[in-house]
Amino acid sequence: MRTHNMFFLRAVFVSSLGGVLLTAGCGRSDGQETDAPKTPAPAEEKTLEEICVEHACAMPGCSMTVKATVKPGERVLCPICGEAIVATSGKAVAIPAGKAPAAVATAPAGTQRRILFYRNPMDPQVTSPVPMKDPMGMDYVPVYEEASAGGPAVTISPERQQLIGIKTETVQIRDLSKDVRASGKIAYDPDLAVTQEEFIEALKTQEETKDSPLQDVIDRAKSTTDAARNKLRLLGMGEDQIAELEKTRKSETNLYLPAQGEDVWAYVSIYEYEIGLVKTGSAVEIEAAAYPGEKFTGRVVSINPVLDPATRTNQVRVEVTNTGDKLKPEMYVNAVIKADLGAKLAVPETAVLDTGLRKIVYLAGENNTLESREVTLGQKAGDYYEVRTGLKEGDVVVTSGNFLVDSESKLEAPSSSL
Repeated sequence: MRTHNMFFLRAVFVSSLGGVLLTAGCGRSDGQETDAPKTPAPAEEKTLEEICVEHACAMPGCSMTVKATVKPGERVLCPICGEAIVATSGKAVAIPAGKAPAAVATAPAGTQRRILFYRNPMDPQVTSPVPMKDPMGMDYVPVYEEASAGGPAVTISPERQQLIGIKTETVQIRDLSKDVRASGKIAYDPDLAVTQEEFIEALKTQEETKDSPLQDVIDRAKSTTDAARNKLRLLGMGEDQIAELEKTRKSETNLYLPAQGEDVWAYVSIYEYEIGLVKTGSAVEIEAAAYPGEKFTGRVVSINPVLDPATRTNQVRVEVTNTGDKLKPEMYVNAVIKADLGAKLAVPETAVLDTGLRKIVYLAGENNTLESREVTLGQKAGDYYEVRTGLKEGDVVVTSGNFLVDSESKLEAPSSSL
């Protein structure tokens, strides 16, 4: 018998009964036939020695010998020269890498995979372009093309799913809402009240001079009115409020001295990342430190057009019903703004795994297959995330045990059976 230094390969055999990992090396074929039931042999049979001869082994004519009992229909996924289907006779049909001839009908669907590289089983950051073992003698794990581009899949039996506590939930369209929490204070804003008075006087002057024979007088009156209007905008009044002020010609004295039974204003500071959730008309609950547990209701009236560069917040003006005249100017308050997100496709928070670079969920498919899927998420509302891309209504996602599924999918080859 000829002896030489062995160049070890790692081959994967995938059968219809489940995937197994077997070791293959360079050497002579043992020539033994399997004891499996006789089935028609695929066409173009070759010995295993004739298949794997292109792996750059230093030994001239060296061939691959499978050191395991191979059953008919099992596919050899050789990372160097391609793959093969083993026939009943003990011979095999060669399949070039990346191709699957139609003559081979015994190969399970979806098992054609190209190996990109090999990964250290204990340290995924350590990789190799060829099969090898780590210092502890453990084989490097092959990383396949589909695992790199999309989501690896793993098949887990119902019994094992129950054992590791896998639970699922259907992705649905839901009415989502979110509470935006912020702090603020009851308004004491005499500057805004004075500007409102200036605006009212400018309107009166513009009306009184509209028939003046001097165009310069008319232009100056209009310019004064426009300047007062812009100042109101900068101080946080919305267009609807300014239009109402122009109609009523009555300034808001409750900005600095609210009368008995009169509503008050609250200035609430919303952080920049949440300002998109706040809309004019949104419902607000106010709670003051002086009256713990007591809620005062209000609504968002306007949003300041300018962001505070120091605090990165946006000021929101809220009109609050001052029950019992308890709220006083300059009181600090806590506010909860009810943000209605509308009907959105939603996925449970527990289904999402955040890797830091992307967010994935595991989709429950047919035949107990769990497939990872990258998703793009929107706002988080309660226990759910808004789904932008990656899922559709009716998809079933794993909500419990997905960390264990993710670990298994990284340790095992894609579509392996557990």
